[in-house]
Amino acid sequence: MFQDSYKHKGMRNKLVKLVRSNGIESQAVLDAVSRVPRHFFFESAFLEFAYQDISFPIGVGQTISQPTTVASQTEMLDVKPGHKVLEIGTGSGYQSSVLLEMGVKLYTIEYQPALYERTSKFLPQIGYNAEVMRQGDGSKGMPEFAPFDRIILTCGAPFVPDALANQLKTGGKMVIPVGDNSNQKMMLITKLENGQLTEEEHYPCAFVPLRGNEGWDSVDGFTPTKTDGQV
Repeated sequence: MFQDSYKHKGMRNKLVKLVRSNGIESQAVLDAVSRVPRHFFFESAFLEFAYQDISFPIGVGQTISQPTTVASQTEMLDVKPGHKVLEIGTGSGYQSSVLLEMGVKLYTIEYQPALYERTSKFLPQIGYNAEVMRQGDGSKGMPEFAPFDRIILTCGAPFVPDALANQLKTGGKMVIPVGDNSNQKMMLITKLENGQLTEEEHYPCAFVPLRGNEGWDSVDGFTPTKTDGQV
């Protein structure tokens, strides 16, 4: 059903060169991107877009993120093999696949039921298996599996959810887009030994909204718009 040809591998190699030229330096991240068959995530009519450095609609108002965005968030997360990683926003599963290629133990949660049903069946079919994949309120995390070495959000949040901060291990890192409906900043959060959080502001971005108890559902006056990212 799924075929990965020399042609596709060559296209991925070109994509990796482009991602590197966009400032991604981690060889481990670039190697992971080079191994994930991104065309598997596209319907046959849209295969020409699979190895372009662009985001693309995947249904239910969501997108598969631009490869450079995926690589950048992964590089910021600084994962190591064996790290316990919580991903908020499974989406298409492309970011999940890159993380799994890096040898992490992945726990991932998707808010949209239809997207969860599709991705939870699709990822194992192409050889990617999370420790836990579920549908639900990502802003609540997975407290029963905490603490996590790393937490990544592939959706824009109005603030850093307390529930997720509490599930981060001491010394752990969280990568999260934070801002308003149309403009966010990619943030790197680190948890210190005293439980305090440090914040590093990186580049501007625009992601689909984090929904849930500590997401945009708890904020008055929010009108969702289609943005560049995945949930």
